[in-house]
Amino acid sequence: MTNLLDRMPVDDREALLKEREARNTALRHIIEAWDEALVAGVHPEQMASAMLYAAITELVGAHGEEAVAEMIASLPERIRRGEYTLYEQRH
Repeated sequence: MTNLLDRMPVDDREALLKEREARNTALRHIIEAWDEALVAGVHPEQMASAMLYAAITELVGAHGEEAVAEMIASLPERIRRGEYTLYEQRH
């Protein structure tokens, strides 16, 4: 069985891999900043709120309000499907 990458044209595959690499690099930087803020005493919920605000304002600047509103409208279902669950929540 072949995966999706194997079936893509080489140029598309390379572009996708570069995009993933860039996204992973960005995520590493965000995690480092998050860890530094925690050490400085910033509460995790405050960091999350600030990062969401920064991310949404950047996306609106790049794609416009309507496109971002549509993207965000899909988040509840994606959250419910577990796309953003990194670990098992215990309540």
